[in-house]
Amino acid sequence: MIGVAGVTNILAPILVAGTAAVVGGSVSMALGEYVSVSSQKDSQEALIEKERQELREDPDGELDELAGLYEANGLTPATARQVAVELTGHDVLAAHLSAELNIDELEVVNPWHAALASAAAFAAGAVLPLLAILLLPKEVRIPLTFVAVLVALTITGAVSAHVGGSSRRRAMLRLVLGGALAMAFTYLVGALLGTTGMV
Repeated sequence: MIGVAGVTNILAPILVAGTAAVVGGSVSMALGEYVSVSSQKDSQEALIEKERQELREDPDGELDELAGLYEANGLTPATARQVAVELTGHDVLAAHLSAELNIDELEVVNPWHAALASAAAFAAGAVLPLLAILLLPKEVRIPLTFVAVLVALTITGAVSAHVGGSSRRRAMLRLVLGGALAMAFTYLVGALLGTTGMV
């Protein structure tokens, strides 16, 4: 959209480019997330099935393995054995999945949820520059759209750093610089193509 705005101030092609970018980006993010999370889900389900099979074929050996894991975490052999017996008495598969693989059978990742969340997040982030470039007067359209996007990236960086417990300054700087460079290059490509008469 910024690239098209570098060629023309006419709103129709900018709107088409912006709408295409929002839809295409949202679908692309959703598909990428779906593929990635589907692979993770397949892996988790394969591990769960493997654990089920091992429990069917060698329950005593699996109990010894579980007790060994608890012992390796600092419990005495007797206590580790008792904990293993009590936990497997409640839910043998859950006990093994938790201790051996750190998996909860009821919390296997859902690729559809991840895809929808990714698409929604992309669309929500893309709406701001689209509205800015469409609603602002043409004299200030490009610079104020840059500012609006950079403010949004600053907020995104601060929130992600807060959630992840990392440095806010570093996260904000990384996003703002990356976003500024991407927009600048995109605008320059559009402006260059426009001035050379190629488009």
